Amino acid sequence: MMKDNNSPVTKSRAQRLSKAERRQQLLDTALLIVREENADRLTLGHLAARAGVSKPVVYDHFATRSELLIELYRWIDTERVRTFTEAMTTSGRSLEETVQVLASAYIQCAADKTDEFHSVGAALAGSEEKAAVFQELLDNCVAMFVAVLTPHVNMSPPSLQRCCIGLVGAGEALSVALTRGRLKPSEAVAAFASLIRGVALAG
Repeated sequence: MMKDNNSPVTKSRAQRLSKAERRQQLLDTALLIVREENADRLTLGHLAARAGVSKPVVYDHFATRSELLIELYRWIDTERVRTFTEAMTTSGRSLEETVQVLASAYIQCAADKTDEFHSVGAALAGSEEKAAVFQELLDNCVAMFVAVLTPHVNMSPPSLQRCCIGLVGAGEALSVALTRGRLKPSEAVAAFASLIRGVALAG
């Protein structure tokens, strides 16, 4: 027998979510909307309908659509970086394998304009909030590079930190050149791998 979504039991279960759990549910649902419909369809009202909650519940977590988009933008990238970092730091790859995977993953990710991250970013185009959070996400990438390269280098943490700031900047520049058609994907990846390898071997 199908369950009645309006039954007291269902409502009771929905109300048991903590604020953090509810926020995560809303972000999960927002990601589904972007993935299945597109970022233009992600409004606070539509999110409430898809999540099965009232509009005030959504407004309690995200005061505006822009705030929702920013939080979704941040969450998508943070989760992606976290997952990649965990995979790389527990795999026991050699230096050369690490360099190739890191270079390829970064360039491909930055150049892919079809995924949810870039869809949300496009919806935020021109906003001051996006510029601020983008710098935060670049800092997260620097931390990822530090974590991934630490087992393969022999340099002080401050020195590696500075080098990784430079690497992320180079990765962004190569990605821009790729999206503008100035480089082929293989050329961008090879150039970035060379830079990462140089830093690792220098240390």
